[in-house]
Amino acid sequence: MKNVKSNEKGKSITTAMVNLDIAHQRLHNQRIAQQRFERPADVVRWLGAVQAQDYLGSLWALGLRMRNAVEADIEQAIADGAIVRTHPMRDTWHFVAAEDIRWLLTLMAPGRIASMASCYRRLELDEATFARSNAIFTKTLQGGKQLTRQELGAALRREGMAIAGLRLTFLLHRAEIEGVIASGRRRGKQFTFALLDELVPASRMLEREETLAELAYRYFTSHGPATLQDFTWWSGLAAADARTGLEMVKSQLAGETIDNRIYWRSPSTPLAKVAMPAAYLLPPYDEYTVAYKDRSAVLNPRDAQRTGNGIFGPTIVVDGQIVGVWKRVFKKDTVIITQELFTPLSEAQKEALAAAAGRYSRFVGKSLIRA
Repeated sequence: MKNVKSNEKGKSITTAMVNLDIAHQRLHNQRIAQQRFERPADVVRWLGAVQAQDYLGSLWALGLRMRNAVEADIEQAIADGAIVRTHPMRDTWHFVAAEDIRWLLTLMAPGRIASMASCYRRLELDEATFARSNAIFTKTLQGGKQLTRQELGAALRREGMAIAGLRLTFLLHRAEIEGVIASGRRRGKQFTFALLDELVPASRMLEREETLAELAYRYFTSHGPATLQDFTWWSGLAAADARTGLEMVKSQLAGETIDNRIYWRSPSTPLAKVAMPAAYLLPPYDEYTVAYKDRSAVLNPRDAQRTGNGIFGPTIVVDGQIVGVWKRVFKKDTVIITQELFTPLSEAQKEALAAAAGRYSRFVGKSLIRA
């Protein structure tokens, strides 16, 4: 990577080169450009945590980084407890490797709970209420039961607890934050909850400073080049804690200054080694987009609104840059993929995009129709 020059003409050219370099390194480090992993848990462990708000999209986020994965492989890993879907960070769903879930929840829980204090007051939820609902969840789910949100709500009602409005949502959410429950197997299209202690055997715990260092190291090696501000956003940590984590692992990272910002990455990251043309169909909330506060290295600002700032919709990435959006519709044994491009592609890039669509159709096990 190079420092951006000061003259306006040079700045435009050099910034594009810098962005391309950052994008290529992220493709490599996130294991999108080279799929080395055989198991879903390996992907999640490498990335630290993977946002899983859009469930079907999050299955593809893992499959995208694996060799020859199919959707059933990811669902089986969830059913087996190898990866856990819960609410450890930023108050949204994430996949976490089973052996990491307890130390990550312990690190994050105080901040998550404090951030929702006003909501708790508004809904008249106090610590005694949470202790009671957690006890009911434990009693109801023990013995390997996996129940839906509606079934757990009914259990609370039978015990005389009010669950109207958002109360049930926050009671379930708090139980996840405290490590009482987590997502279980899907029952048809319905999601279930299970006791975390029955899903995942006892796993290692780390001291608080160790957890900050561990999370920072995993983020910058798997998501770098990235800034401290990116890490703070991704983790949801307080700024001081994020800075502490980075300071503890700086000696194991390489840092480079671009436009007065320091980008950190693994020192073993090859520079711009991604073969081109390369095209990928990314799901909503993929780590390639959602994991950074500043997405300008992969997304032209003029296209931000059309992509939900690169986060909310499925995006098309060609040679590291977001160049469009895509949709998929399932009909019996086929998947219909439509695309909207923001910029013309070369013939080689079109071929790479067709290959990416074919890879997705194999993942979901359906014949491909490109509309």
